[in-house]
Amino acid sequence: MLPVPLIFTSGVASGDNCYAVVLLLGLIGRFGHVASVPPVLERPSVLVAAAVLYGGQFVVGKIPYLDSVWDLVHTAVRPVVGGAIGVVMAHHAHTSPAAVIAAAALGGGSALASHTVKTGVRMGVNASPEPVSNIVASLLEDLGVAGIVSFAVFHPVVAAVIAAIVLAAGVLLFALMASRIRRAWQRRRDRRAGRGVRGDLARQP
Repeated sequence: MLPVPLIFTSGVASGDNCYAVVLLLGLIGRFGHVASVPPVLERPSVLVAAAVLYGGQFVVGKIPYLDSVWDLVHTAVRPVVGGAIGVVMAHHAHTSPAAVIAAAALGGGSALASHTVKTGVRMGVNASPEPVSNIVASLLEDLGVAGIVSFAVFHPVVAAVIAAIVLAAGVLLFALMASRIRRAWQRRRDRRAGRGVRGDLARQP
């Protein structure tokens, strides 16, 4: 049977931090001997690679603006990882080819939705002039991913409901922050334009 709740929750979490999801699932499967975790995620090579990449995201996620660049680059990565997790879970459950395709779509689609919300919200956080909000937001994301993935392995249905609520709340937050994001970027462009004009005037004889 296709583990739809676990695939959905893993996808939502992957849109936030796909490397942490792979690492957590692999560690829980390897040391907790949880049958729902595919063995491929427990391989030492997979765990090491996920740990190294997660370390990079952990650091970058605390740095204003660099975190948004990282998010934009990962627009092509997180949905793929979310879909891949869905595929390996479907194979692990010995489902049909059609179910495998559905699992890839579910994992990748939920990861893309979550990633879009995360990227937009972090751009809004970057509109703040101080770096503390970035650090707090990143730590909350890390803790949220760790909590929901760990919970999903043992209580997949309840975790999927929570993930859906969090995703919906993120969409609402992004909508509320959209005007702030536009105003912040407009002010930044205006300041740059103003510096450019002053520089041109200073260079005039």
